[in-house]
Amino acid sequence: MIKRNLLVMGLAVLLSACGFQLRGTGTTDLAIRELDLSARNAYGETVTQLRQILQGSGVKVYAGAPYKLTLTNEQESQRSLSYAGAGRSAEYELTTVLFYEIQGHDNLPLLSDSLQVQKVFLHDGNNLVGSDQEAAQVRQELRRDLVQRMMLRLQQLSPAQLDQLQQTADARAKAEADALRAAQEAEAQTPRQSPLQLQNQ
Repeated sequence: MIKRNLLVMGLAVLLSACGFQLRGTGTTDLAIRELDLSARNAYGETVTQLRQILQGSGVKVYAGAPYKLTLTNEQESQRSLSYAGAGRSAEYELTTVLFYEIQGHDNLPLLSDSLQVQKVFLHDGNNLVGSDQEAAQVRQELRRDLVQRMMLRLQQLSPAQLDQLQQTADARAKAEADALRAAQEAEAQTPRQSPLQLQNQ
């Protein structure tokens, strides 16, 4: 028994030395230390779990932070992988897609993207209650995977990258504003004919 415990401990030390971590047990260090977080479903499980993990990772989540992460949409779809008659098992694939956007100051969009996760589960026609419970568990696992992947995306962002994206967004917004102002000035300077003048022509 002692040898077995020593072997397990030895393996754990070796694995940790290699940088291996069990999923969900490692620390998630983000270069972003302040973040606003919102979602279309403000009290949904996805945004709630993400907020908890962000705060647990030392990120200050509050309204008015320099950058804002918005979960714009979350879509779930299901398709049959194998068909079976009544009372038989069939395989289904659940897919969840999460669309998100990161905004900077003045609510300018800096980047937008999506994440997608999939899982297959077995539907037993003879055990509908058990199948429903398994489907619910699969949905929870999909949500956990989405949150973990979102954290990985955020880990890849540095303040320098966000600053560069902000500069690009500022330049684009200024160019659009200048173009609109030029169009308005050109329209204002264009002489307009009255309806009476048009009739006389």
